[in-house]
Amino acid sequence: MNAHDMTPPGTFAGHSEPTSAGEPLAGVRVLDLSGYIAAPYGCTLLADQGADVIKIEPPQGDNLRKYPSTLPSESRAFLGVNRGKRALALDLKRPQGLAVLRRLVRDADVLVHNFRPAVPARLGIDYETLAGIQPRLIYCAVSGYGETGPLKDRAGYDQVMQSMTGICAMQGSADAPEIVYGSVVDYYAAALMAARIGSALYQREKTGAGQYVPISLLRSALAMQSSRLVWAQDEGRDAYRDMRSGGITGLHPTRAGSLYISANTPHFWTALCELIGLPELATDTRYDSVRKRAQHPHELVPRIRAALLAHTALEWEQIFGEQVPCAAVRQVEDMFDDPQVEAEEIMTRFNHPLVGNYRGMSGAFRLDSGATPAPRAAPVFAQHSDEILAQHGYTAEDIASLRADEVIA
Repeated sequence: MNAHDMTPPGTFAGHSEPTSAGEPLAGVRVLDLSGYIAAPYGCTLLADQGADVIKIEPPQGDNLRKYPSTLPSESRAFLGVNRGKRALALDLKRPQGLAVLRRLVRDADVLVHNFRPAVPARLGIDYETLAGIQPRLIYCAVSGYGETGPLKDRAGYDQVMQSMTGICAMQGSADAPEIVYGSVVDYYAAALMAARIGSALYQREKTGAGQYVPISLLRSALAMQSSRLVWAQDEGRDAYRDMRSGGITGLHPTRAGSLYISANTPHFWTALCELIGLPELATDTRYDSVRKRAQHPHELVPRIRAALLAHTALEWEQIFGEQVPCAAVRQVEDMFDDPQVEAEEIMTRFNHPLVGNYRGMSGAFRLDSGATPAPRAAPVFAQHSDEILAQHGYTAEDIASLRADEVIA
């Protein structure tokens, strides 16, 4: 048994910082072997909370770096998904590369990958092998379809899952399905992943033991539809599963621009009717519940939309104020200078070696004053290889030899 096997509860592997230091995850070291969006962004959520995340990429780099972008030197998607990390390029298919990873694992708290289930054992980085090196390791495997079943070895992607799990049919219809753009399944899986790793770290503080943490896009796509996945015994396939309330709550045209209105509660419905000049609708017993209003969209929606043509979307925002939840439809670019976004300090400025100065998300969480990690741009490919290896005991000569043998970049 080596010294790392004897790390007591309350401390993190290879680090001196206690669990309560500064940011919530200060002292936690994460090895991120994943690519694309779901697993990498889950690791970014850990970095947002103070974890030291080392992004370990293959010699060809994360494929997200190669995605279309108007930025000439780096993918916009990669920058947004991988903030707050350090980068190491490592060829895990070479014995020397595997040896480097195993040395890093000795000082790691968490390892994340999104290889298909059969790949880790083939590479020699399966949970059983790495847990033998570091028994306190939280080992998170993100897959498309899970660890068992007929589809377990298939590659899984966001929009594949949307198509499979009913999201596309519900967004549009069975005959005219529509994709929900924005990688919503990936980002939800990332949130579930970060939450599950957090609970695994907490459990480790009580037991001293690491554990295997499986996350799948399939489970994530279904979890985000929990309100639809209720099927009573006597219901048929045509059970109404859409939570939209007959078109009243939704997007509406105005004199200029579109406006989203949410008016499901009695209070908001009454305020809406009064402010648009149709107070009689609020007192009509045919429309005094969300369910009843959903049964009369052809009567209500045309009258509401005719009334909304009196003002622009931005004007209605001012008229409704706090009385009716609403928002004028804006472009994402408008968020960079939005007063509410600025007040919450959601955006910050980064300096990137290739891109230069840019603005982006400061982090997904608002932490206590003084505990928020300093903003760090997504890393350039292999940007911190020498730094990371030196921290793990490699000499300058060792690093030069690994680079000459093309084990690292």
